[in-house]
Amino acid sequence: MSFHDVYNQLNPDQLRLEINSKQQSDVEVALAKTKLDINDFQALISPAAAPYLETMARRSQQLTRQRFGNTMQLYIPLYLSNKCTNICTYCGFSLGNKIRRKTLSMEELDQEIAAIKAMGFEHILIVTGEADGTVGMDYFREVMPHLRKHFAHISFEVQPLDQADYEELIELGLNAVLVYQETYQREPYARFHLRGSKQDFDYRLDTADRLGKAGVEKIGIGSLLGLDEWRLDNLYTAFHLDYLEKTYWRTRYSLSVPRLRPCEGSFSPEHPVSERQLLQLICAWRLFKPELEISLSTRESARFRDNVMSLGVTTMSAWSSTHPGGYANRDESLEQFSIDDNRRPDEVAVAIREKGLEPVWKDWDTSLSA
Repeated sequence: MSFHDVYNQLNPDQLRLEINSKQQSDVEVALAKTKLDINDFQALISPAAAPYLETMARRSQQLTRQRFGNTMQLYIPLYLSNKCTNICTYCGFSLGNKIRRKTLSMEELDQEIAAIKAMGFEHILIVTGEADGTVGMDYFREVMPHLRKHFAHISFEVQPLDQADYEELIELGLNAVLVYQETYQREPYARFHLRGSKQDFDYRLDTADRLGKAGVEKIGIGSLLGLDEWRLDNLYTAFHLDYLEKTYWRTRYSLSVPRLRPCEGSFSPEHPVSERQLLQLICAWRLFKPELEISLSTRESARFRDNVMSLGVTTMSAWSSTHPGGYANRDESLEQFSIDDNRRPDEVAVAIREKGLEPVWKDWDTSLSA
C-alpha cells in the first residue's frame, strides 16, 4: 500500500464542492472541538471561515505555545547547485532560463559552511536543482561528511530519490527530507512541468512513502501556493499527512506554506494567495494538527512574518540566499527566486524576542545525534 491507494479514491470535483459548501455553522462546530478531523479542516480553510480569522488566530497561538513553548527554531537554506535538467515554468532554475549555472566545489562548500557558522546556524536545509548527473548520489556522498562535521541538523530539499539512496544518506547523517508535490492535481501539474524527471507525477507522489520505509527522522510536505487552488491542494495535503502519520508513526512531520515569488522568466500565478488567506491556512493547519511543525520562509515580507510568527509558525529561515555560493559571495544573478525578508539573522532574532519568543539556533548536541 502507498498513498496512491488513498489518492486514487479522491475526487477533486467533489472535494472542491464540499469545501465551498461549508457554512459558518460548520466553522463554529470545528472551533468548538479539541480534536479535529478532515471535515473540520475543510471548514476552516473554506470561504465561510474568513469572518472567524481572529478567533482562529487566538486559538492557533494558544495551541502553538502549549505544544512548542515560547520558542522559534531558526534554519538557513544552503544551495549547492542551480543546475537543473527540468523545465518547470514557475522556477528560476528551469533549464530554459538563461542564467549562469554553478555547482559548489568542496572548497566553495567549506567557504559557505564557514559563513553560515559565523551567523550561528546549526540547522541547515540543503537545496539543489534536479540534475542527477551533476548533483546526484555521488555528489551527496562527497558533501555529507563536510556538513555532518559542522551542523546539528541537516535537511534535504533535492530531487526525489530511491529508498536505498535515502537509507544511505540517513547513515551519512541526514535528518530530514522536504519534498513538495507542488500541486496534487494532475492536469495543472503536467502544464507546469514540461521536461525532465519532475514530469513523473507518480514517482514524486510516492517519495514520502519511500522516505517512511527508509526510516527518516522527519518528512516535510506541502504544495506551492499559487499553482492551483490553494484550498483544494491543502486538503489533498491533509489527506496525505493523515495517511503518513498512520503508516509511518515513528516519523515526525513538518509543513511548509510557500507562496510563489518572482523569478527568472515570465510566470504569473494563476491562483494568487493573499496574506489574509495565508494566515487562515496557517491557523487551520495548527488547529487541525497541533503537533505539526509549520515553517515560514523569507519568501514572505518582514512585516507579515513578524505579525504571524507567534500565531502558529514554529520554524523560520533568516537571511536566505537562493543561489549557490550566496553566503560567501552574495551574487543575486544566480538566484532561484527573490526573497522578501532581507534582514540579517541577528535582526530576525531581535524581532522574535520582541514577540516574547526565544530564537533557537540549536536544539541538541551533534554528539548526542551521532
